Amino acid sequence: MVALGTPFQCLTYSLLLLPILLLTIYFLAAFPSPPETVYLYPGLSSLPLSCKSWKLYPEDFYQGGAYASFPYGKTRYFLMGPHDGKKIVLIHGLSVPAMIWKDVAPNLVARGYRVLLYDLYGRGYSDGPQTKYNSNLYITQLALLMQHVKWDKAVLVGVSMGGGLAAAFTASFPDLVEDRVIIISSAGLVLTSDMSRTTKIMSLPLVQTLTSSLKFLQHLTDSSNDTAPVDPLQEIVRLQSAHLPGFNAAISSSLRDGPVRGEYRSFSSSVWDARKLLIIHGTNDNTVPYKYAAMIQTALPQGCQSEIVTIDGGGHDLTISHPETIVNQIDRWISTP
Repeated sequence: MVALGTPFQCLTYSLLLLPILLLTIYFLAAFPSPPETVYLYPGLSSLPLSCKSWKLYPEDFYQGGAYASFPYGKTRYFLMGPHDGKKIVLIHGLSVPAMIWKDVAPNLVARGYRVLLYDLYGRGYSDGPQTKYNSNLYITQLALLMQHVKWDKAVLVGVSMGGGLAAAFTASFPDLVEDRVIIISSAGLVLTSDMSRTTKIMSLPLVQTLTSSLKFLQHLTDSSNDTAPVDPLQEIVRLQSAHLPGFNAAISSSLRDGPVRGEYRSFSSSVWDARKLLIIHGTNDNTVPYKYAAMIQTALPQGCQSEIVTIDGGGHDLTISHPETIVNQIDRWISTP
């Protein structure tokens, strides 16, 4: 029988073997590879001119259109109105790009405002980076855009998910936001229990992969009916989903990770002290129920001056159904001392 030796001998053998083991690990270990470049899905500008999207939402839909290139892809934006006008940023929601403001933006310009609106990543003419669509991605996009157009500060107006984004941006970059903000049909605090089963399924990573596949996109492309009446908002969503692989990924990730929910910390932040928040919501909103207007107001710190404007019978797309009311309320909130 071979003796194992004393503890002292075992320690000696270990110390002799340790340098050899460390050298072996050192030479076998691979040097970390550089981070991969983020893949960018193209926006609507990549589609052929025969596609319906060019009629519904052409590249020159608004005046003052341009592109800005950022680390996560190019952003399509529009800058309109007198240069000395009060600055307003309009932020759209989950699926419809900046065309959602078609009856609001021109009327704000007519009242002397300087208006900046843009397509969020993965929508419209902006690129769709293959990454997580969380609040950090969206607020960074807006911060870089404001720097690009050389705006030091602006009034934020957000609709639907854009309301949650406006809150997140204000909490993160308070020095870039004026003392008043307007949110319309705002998400940001949506509870999982209030999300439809379809929404939950569409947010699953597996479904995201399937809906971005060529076969599924071809099915959506072939399923259109040229003779049926077309709702421009629904059709632009369908066209994006059918032709832009990055769109479905952006929607799914935004539902899981974006400012649709989980923004209580943003709304309750102390940056709202001495600020004014106008909350506009319709009583018949089936996408973000009316109760969330009060929930947002309750989350605000006591130092925030807030007001809820109720649109009786109003649904979710108030910028389309009640544009004059929206413009009047924005103008009132900004003009009131």
